[in-house]
Amino acid sequence: MVEEVRVSIRRLSGGDDLAVPAYMTPGAAGMDLAAAVVKEVAILPGERALIPTGFCIVLPEGFEAEIRPRSGLALKNGITLLNAPGTIDADYRGEIKLILMNHGQEPFLVRRGDRVAQMVVHRVSRVVWMEIDEAPPSLRGDGGFGHTSVSTRKAG
Repeated sequence: MVEEVRVSIRRLSGGDDLAVPAYMTPGAAGMDLAAAVVKEVAILPGERALIPTGFCIVLPEGFEAEIRPRSGLALKNGITLLNAPGTIDADYRGEIKLILMNHGQEPFLVRRGDRVAQMVVHRVSRVVWMEIDEAPPSLRGDGGFGHTSVSTRKAG
């Protein structure tokens, strides 16, 4: 069973005619976000643009929303979010805006109502730091930056 959480949403000027974020399939984790641009925005290769969504949300305390790229736009057009994933904190009350980046080779047009990102709402935990003098050992130890992909086979 999937937990449901009630989140208040407020339409802002410029978002009146757009759909609220919505799950496109029953098993979707993310809700698609539509562009609330007044006129088309062309994002040239290597450029970025701030795209409004036309709404703000009120998350309950203990939750956050992550804003993520849409995989189809990334694959087909090289469009992603520059700060992916973006975090919407529970105490943020401003308009959700998206920093779209064009890594593709062609200009990308953002039109009003285009689904350009997705939002996933999560529970968050608060960290309470406990300082220690030494970290306990583990199988991994301090290996990082690709250490698990190094082949241990002998040449032969």
